[in-house]
Amino acid sequence: MILAAPDPAELAQRRYENALRLFDEFVRSVVRQPDPVALRGLERRFAEHVLIQPSYWSQIKSRTRQIGERLARQFEQRCRKPAGWMDQPHDDTPVPLPPDGAGDEPLPTSSVPRDDDERFIVGLVLSYYRRHPQRARARLLDLLGEVLTTPPPRPAPAAAAPDDDRALWRKSQAGVAPLQRKKR
Repeated sequence: MILAAPDPAELAQRRYENALRLFDEFVRSVVRQPDPVALRGLERRFAEHVLIQPSYWSQIKSRTRQIGERLARQFEQRCRKPAGWMDQPHDDTPVPLPPDGAGDEPLPTSSVPRDDDERFIVGLVLSYYRRHPQRARARLLDLLGEVLTTPPPRPAPAAAAPDDDRALWRKSQAGVAPLQRKKR
């Protein structure tokens, strides 16, 4: 049996309604008794939760932007919904809230940026890589190699002759990472 693809306008409407439903769930999970003071900033926090810019969330709500396939899957993953949930109609019965603190644990994938600082760094690395892929790959591997590899174990200190200062200096340098220059 072949299922007919949903009408694009109908699918866009479903995703819009489900996004608003996810926002309502988010608000109910964060604030037990919403008031104007408590609701301030929740739209920004929800946008951060689903890893989009607050302005993008505002455009979705005002219907100047639609939720595409990739963003729908991202909403589902971030809000712990099964794949395809955004594309399905849901009745208006309230969704049970997760237990307290259930939304606080990190997602199973550690490659998703967790905050603005990580998103900034990931953006910088991607920009550099997209402009100069070969150079970026080599340089990033060098940098990561310096940071992620453990230094070789230091040999047991041997008694150096007092007149052999250079040998003593070389031994003291073994396993010490070079200092990074300050960027100005």
